[in-house]
Amino acid sequence: MGPRYRVIIDNDFSGDPDDLFQLAHHVLSPSVEIPFVIGSHLAPGDFFDPSDRQAENAADIARELLRLLDSSIPVLAGSNVGLADAGEARPSAASDAIVREAMRDDTDLPLFLALGAGLTELASALLTEPRIADRLTAVWIGGPEHEGIGLPFPLEGRVEYNLAIDIPAAQTVFNDFDVPIWQVPRNTYRQALVSTTELEMRVRPHGPLGRRLADSIADLTATAAGHGLLMGETYALGDQPLVLLTALHSSFEADPSSSDYVTVPTPRMTEAGWYEDRPDGRPMRVYSRLDTRLMFEDMYLKLERFASTR
Repeated sequence: MGPRYRVIIDNDFSGDPDDLFQLAHHVLSPSVEIPFVIGSHLAPGDFFDPSDRQAENAADIARELLRLLDSSIPVLAGSNVGLADAGEARPSAASDAIVREAMRDDTDLPLFLALGAGLTELASALLTEPRIADRLTAVWIGGPEHEGIGLPFPLEGRVEYNLAIDIPAAQTVFNDFDVPIWQVPRNTYRQALVSTTELEMRVRPHGPLGRRLADSIADLTATAAGHGLLMGETYALGDQPLVLLTALHSSFEADPSSSDYVTVPTPRMTEAGWYEDRPDGRPMRVYSRLDTRLMFEDMYLKLERFASTR
């Protein structure tokens, strides 16, 4: 089986450990070619990593996981800080690499940028070379709910986590360029729930990789409990749709055909981190329902198969 797509992975690996599951699942998926992985920053002072080298830490964690996967995919650190203002790039080795990959003319494989955190690197790449806007598709886990699409968020007025990492970058991507966006907003990625029993029974037994992944959630749950936060019996692997929407397309007329989306005009993103209607905005996919059966069964079985070969 050969690759159908190229997928650049951009995630905040020093933050919420759901991105570790996404990275492992993507690497174990033969239908995608991964040119490189980007470790990107969190919001300043984030609970998971309050340091001033978040992107570098993310890159180190990604390299460590790739070693468990016996993978030599290159890892680049993005900028350690977000854009100072919309339209003002923060160039980095990672944003430069996005430009180079998008501008390649020696391959016909369509290019996806799988974004599980903020949009700093994509925004900087677009500002550096605007011609890449029609040479890739951005699949983003992030942004608040759209009115009338899916369930509302139970806490009113809270800016969505990934958007809050770099609102000026999101304004740049949404407002200033025509890059195609497939968005998985907050109320949709919250569907990506697994139980802690699933993780213990279907992830942990599968070698060093399985233990590393299961421990990442178990350790976080224990830390949260130590601070009086009881997280219950589930965890949202909210970055996993990046695999579903890039690697797990239908056989014929390839598309993520088992998940539901609506096409809307891309809204403007405001400085406050909310949408402003823009009826003439370019078409944008907003995913409203995920095929979680396909997404998680495929992950569990690929982890099992990988461990069986070691």
